[in-house]
Amino acid sequence: MEATVLDSWVLAEFETPDVLVDATRQMREKGFQGMDTYSPYPLHGGSEALGLPPSKVPFIALCGGLTGLTTALAMQTWMNTYDYPINVGGRPLLSLPAWVPITFELSVLFAAFGIFFGLLGLSKLPQPYHPVFESEAFRTASTHGYWLSVPHATGQDASAVIDQLKALGATQVTVVTGEKE
Repeated sequence: MEATVLDSWVLAEFETPDVLVDATRQMREKGFQGMDTYSPYPLHGGSEALGLPPSKVPFIALCGGLTGLTTALAMQTWMNTYDYPINVGGRPLLSLPAWVPITFELSVLFAAFGIFFGLLGLSKLPQPYHPVFESEAFRTASTHGYWLSVPHATGQDASAVIDQLKALGATQVTVVTGEKE
């Protein structure tokens, strides 16, 4: 079966994170969409330069915490007042102060699960393979490199994009293509 080129990207490495963020902002102002940055650590101002919307993670954490709180209160209400009511020392069956530890723990647990699975879903992880991983020079992105990938239409000349990235301070620029059977 013959391989078909699906997508291609222009990869550019920059010397410092500030140059990368500035180049990303300028490329977005020129109309390039779908770009992504790669660095060994989160970049200050990187999300704004890419034009990403505000993160949904705080909302997901809040929903997870509220789900845990509701689950804990419902579970303890059911167990202590209906399923197996035991009167200990004359205390009421519906005793909220005694339920605080379980309610707190389930709220934190559900919020943590929400954040973990929410991040996996929002980041589209796990992604074991991406064509940019084939570039040997791109391996520096996990240690000391600052990279910008610009999607490029397959079959078109990438020299204009390469020239723009070099003008913005890229130290090296390569074109990577993705193939599918």
